[in-house]
Amino acid sequence: MEKVLNYIGGELVPAAGGQWLDKPEPATGQLYAHVPDSREADVQSAVEAAGRAFPAWAALPAIERSRYLRRIAGLIHERLDAFARAESIDTGKPLSVARTVDIPRSVLNFEFFADAATQFSSEAHPMDGVALNYTLRSPLGVVGCISPWNLPLYLLTWKIAPALAAGNCVVAKPSEVTPMTAFLLSQVCRDAGLPPGVLNLVHGLGPHVGGPLTRHPDVSAISFTGSTRTGAEIARVAAPAFKKLSLEMGGKNPNVIFADCDFDEALATTLRSSFANQGQICLCGPRIFVQRSLYPRFKEALVARTKALKVGDPLVEGTDQGALVSREHFEKVMGYIALAKQEGGNILTGGQRASVPGRCANGWFIEPTLVEGLAPTCRTNQEEIFGPVATLMPFDDEEEVLSWANSTRYGLAGSVWTKDLTRAHRFASRLHSGIVWVNTWMLRDLRTPFGGVKESGVGREGGWDALRFFTEPKNVCIKL
Repeated sequence: MEKVLNYIGGELVPAAGGQWLDKPEPATGQLYAHVPDSREADVQSAVEAAGRAFPAWAALPAIERSRYLRRIAGLIHERLDAFARAESIDTGKPLSVARTVDIPRSVLNFEFFADAATQFSSEAHPMDGVALNYTLRSPLGVVGCISPWNLPLYLLTWKIAPALAAGNCVVAKPSEVTPMTAFLLSQVCRDAGLPPGVLNLVHGLGPHVGGPLTRHPDVSAISFTGSTRTGAEIARVAAPAFKKLSLEMGGKNPNVIFADCDFDEALATTLRSSFANQGQICLCGPRIFVQRSLYPRFKEALVARTKALKVGDPLVEGTDQGALVSREHFEKVMGYIALAKQEGGNILTGGQRASVPGRCANGWFIEPTLVEGLAPTCRTNQEEIFGPVATLMPFDDEEEVLSWANSTRYGLAGSVWTKDLTRAHRFASRLHSGIVWVNTWMLRDLRTPFGGVKESGVGREGGWDALRFFTEPKNVCIKL
């Protein structure tokens, strides 16, 4: 039985109260690890350790902080196979995905912000010979980072790398559902010689760890990725204390396919944007709108490609679809499939628990599912399912599909497929969304702002936006 430990003040320690949470493997349903059931006392120890480390870390030249980040990136890269296997076992995602997407991107997050730390600059505003204004940017102090279960190391490092690069010390709460690669990261930080207290990782449940972290008076900012419901609770607690907040939350993203698209490219990418990571990515496009003249051909081809996806043991090469992350989430997604049927949906393929024999017989697998015949306004098309379930809807013209695409309370990302560039620009500008992809999906430049509108988010991550979030600007005005 594996045992995850907290990382506080440079030491690997159990929860102060000695309590543990059970951690099952999604592909088998069997218990395989114990995770610290940390409480407020552990958060307090972590915040105190971060506070002690902050003066020296903030005073360190940017090039020195950069070297630490690069050393951490190098060690993750050296241990890529171990990280990938741990991520696959912990989440249920195919090993090939963890090896080629999750862990390489985690390395890149550290490398990117190692470079950014040395290139970050601020503004100057001369006043026509009267005065010169310039802006100083200082780290905030101790900051809290709360990351989700779907892309555990990928999104944890996306937060802590810019926070550390800007000179802050971090107390992070990885998801208790998928804690293993955060634990491996703590071992990497020790091996990289990161000064004690600069990064602290406290494992446990949201109310027991995330709550005290959000409330703590010595924590200056909270960067959160997760559900809209939890984000609202964090805002309720943190906003009255005037903490800086960055919230990246849910999505119900539209994937709009016009008849003049590159058919093969749109088809292959739609398959990916519907079912990558078992549909458990906030950027997935589960609402597929296809122009009516193309609809029959596209539907037939997409159903055939979906049926061909191989659901199986995540650790076996060639598996396309692994297990869902937990029994609770499996039951939630199956509940939405039942709802789709109640709302009059026609299941084109999937819709059942997937049978995977052998060691995975009791795992939480669901067949990739396509549904048609539902109204854009029904619950299935308005609520975030976060699983391998997508709906197909035909549309007649641009105005109609734009109103449907914008009809949810979310606004994280959207994709548009067309060869008409004028229409692509027009449609992208009118889509209520923080990110719009034209003729692609999930193509990311780490310099660009990342985040959503409406109930999908507050603030932006990525590039300079992340470094600006983790610093406080100060205007200095000098009369000439």
